Amino acid sequence: MGDRSSYPNGTFNWIELLTPDEADAKRFYGGLFGWDYDQQPIDGGGTYTMVRVGGKEAAGMHQPGADQQGVPPNWLSYASVDDVDVTAGRVAELGGTVMAGPFDVMESGRMAVIQDPAGAVLGLWQANKNIGATVVNVHGALTMNQLNTSDPEAASSFYSELLGWQIAALDTGDGPPYWSIENSEGTLNGGMMDLPADAQAPSHWLAYFAVDDLDAATGRTGELGGEVLVPPTAIPSGRFAVARDPQGAYFALFEGELDP
Repeated sequence: MGDRSSYPNGTFNWIELLTPDEADAKRFYGGLFGWDYDQQPIDGGGTYTMVRVGGKEAAGMHQPGADQQGVPPNWLSYASVDDVDVTAGRVAELGGTVMAGPFDVMESGRMAVIQDPAGAVLGLWQANKNIGATVVNVHGALTMNQLNTSDPEAASSFYSELLGWQIAALDTGDGPPYWSIENSEGTLNGGMMDLPADAQAPSHWLAYFAVDDLDAATGRTGELGGEVLVPPTAIPSGRFAVARDPQGAYFALFEGELDP
């Protein structure tokens, strides 16, 4: 369950933590999810840590490089694309910004980092030897990405044109507006919600990690030095919570129905 060997164009395939204290981040997430780590050297010096769940690659983490000084700790979501140069080449005409790349990541693949018209940042990944996560939708692995945006209309137009996404409003009754995101093959790929005008955060992608027991995970978050910002909350497919790690990176936890 949750094994992956490829990703269609426009499908979320990787998640990566930028943190100023990698040792403490490993302690925190290892204690929370039971992660194992494999630290690897990278071109130009430094290291990159592969996160493993059940022996399979699930995420990555690294400390800021010289060009990332001052960037707040964050989880960066990636979407797989067939041709990163072509995709990145369309970003500006659609109202976004290419922040980095495209460039090769050794023999693993080719990537770029972009910003949508409302300011949310997303990675693009063209696989070579590395497809991204080889396991998802299990305890401690990525299960969903949610766009919290100040401009849902602009974001919908941008990503639909750029990645072939199908974005549709859901019936939330008396709840706040919410949109589902399906990839070009019609598979559920994520979600989108309106960021209130008085929100303290800019538009951003929020990564959700699956957990077997949400109450235990939120309790453990505090014990390990993190903070639960949104307590366990029921939704039709299960329950979720939003938290912040000791270095300040935000993430979400989900217990409930998981795709295979």
